[in-house]
Amino acid sequence: MSDKVYVFDTTLRDGEQVPGCQLSTPEKIEIAKELELLGVDIIEAGFPISSPMDFNSVIEISKAVSEPVICALTRSVEKDIDFAADALKYAKRKRIHTGIGSSDYHIKYKFRSDREKILERAIAATKYAKKYVEDVEFYCEDAGRTENEYLARMVEAVIAAGATVVNIPDTTGYCLPEEYGAKIKYLKENVKGIDKAILSCHCHNDLGLATANTMAGVLNGARQVEVTINGIGERAGNTSLEEVAMIMKTHKDIDVHTNINSKHIYALSLLVSKMMRMPVQPNKAIVGRNAFAHSSGIHQDGVIKHRESYEILDPEDVGIPQSSIILTARSGKAALKYHLDRLGYNLDEKRVEEVYEEFLKMADQKKDVTDEDLIVLVEGSLPEGSIKLKNVQIICGENVFPSATVELEVNNEVLHASATGTGSVDAAFRAVDQILGDTFDMDEFLVQSMGNRDDDGKVHLRVKYDEQHYMGFGVHKDMIIASVKAYVDAINKIASVKNKAIKASA
Repeated sequence: MSDKVYVFDTTLRDGEQVPGCQLSTPEKIEIAKELELLGVDIIEAGFPISSPMDFNSVIEISKAVSEPVICALTRSVEKDIDFAADALKYAKRKRIHTGIGSSDYHIKYKFRSDREKILERAIAATKYAKKYVEDVEFYCEDAGRTENEYLARMVEAVIAAGATVVNIPDTTGYCLPEEYGAKIKYLKENVKGIDKAILSCHCHNDLGLATANTMAGVLNGARQVEVTINGIGERAGNTSLEEVAMIMKTHKDIDVHTNINSKHIYALSLLVSKMMRMPVQPNKAIVGRNAFAHSSGIHQDGVIKHRESYEILDPEDVGIPQSSIILTARSGKAALKYHLDRLGYNLDEKRVEEVYEEFLKMADQKKDVTDEDLIVLVEGSLPEGSIKLKNVQIICGENVFPSATVELEVNNEVLHASATGTGSVDAAFRAVDQILGDTFDMDEFLVQSMGNRDDDGKVHLRVKYDEQHYMGFGVHKDMIIASVKAYVDAINKIASVKNKAIKASA
């Protein structure tokens, strides 16, 4: 039987340290509930002494969830620990996470102390926390740069003082995987009483090695991983929950498992991204927009014939409905035919060849080819019922409430509406909704530009309608017009999938 690896999620504590990404208490509660559904074992809910709001958030999260252990962070200071214990009073299962720097960098320069005095503080903090809770985790901060013999002394001392979990952080992301794995192995082999506690990996991503280091720790005996959704966190971030969870799920030969329900990963990734106003990079492993997207003709042909030719993960396993076959100038005839078939065009080989020649010319110019472009290539024009953007006018300013007037062509009739909103884009979207007599819930919005003043703006967005998601794409020199184009693009896809034209109400 494989060993369980406990998943300690610190999205709401370490993850929230990203500048400009602070969460309100209600937002933290919503994410905590989703983390519970995901199956995490421990939620680090905050650092109670750091602020009244963080203190309150730990209290409210403790009330809102019941399955995971709720953990509160402290320094090796009695007042910190008192605050943590008070904040955890409603938690069904509780843990205090205390600790101190273990490397000479911290001991000499941060604390201006010596190793023996720091060891005494570590023992005292552990014993003090133990008075409040049975489950005490101790962190040896900057363990990645701590000499192994002294680190082993500290780990042994805090276990003897009552620590149930000992965190071995690579706080600065310095270690190489072999080095970090060897550190965990050394502790497993040289610490008296090591079987009484769980070793935990908390790795930062300064050199892009957080996930690799964490897995090296697991392979050498660590049985807790400290992670965040989307790998967010201080500086370059933390170990990504989705990455380590799917590595363990994919590599069954390493004989470890987690309780993570991976089908919830993608939805939670989007929720965290939205609430923290922090887009996920497109090429992010597991949850990035391009993680299951294929644009190379060779790859597309292979995936269409047999998904596992180029995918080691099934996108459905992480909550993504299917892979994306992206049409670009690098795409081959197999990808083009795949999309034509999807749109209902069952063309013979000769006609596919003709459309492909025209497609390549278009792809060289447009870079991204949409469903509407394919329809025009085959039909010569968009079908009856397609929505076309005719014009957008915006009024905005420092002391002006943003408003927009939008003209759409729907069923060969030009219609317009005006609306106000929280910003120019919101106002334009509201005007589109007025014309169409419906509301489309946008839950992802990304803007791209190379930064040149005369460069085209590219907008990718995602709309939710009838519990389904639809991607939209727009390009224009003006970002607002590009945004409205992307919104209309998504709505046309909704109409296509629903096999009906969206009727105008105005």
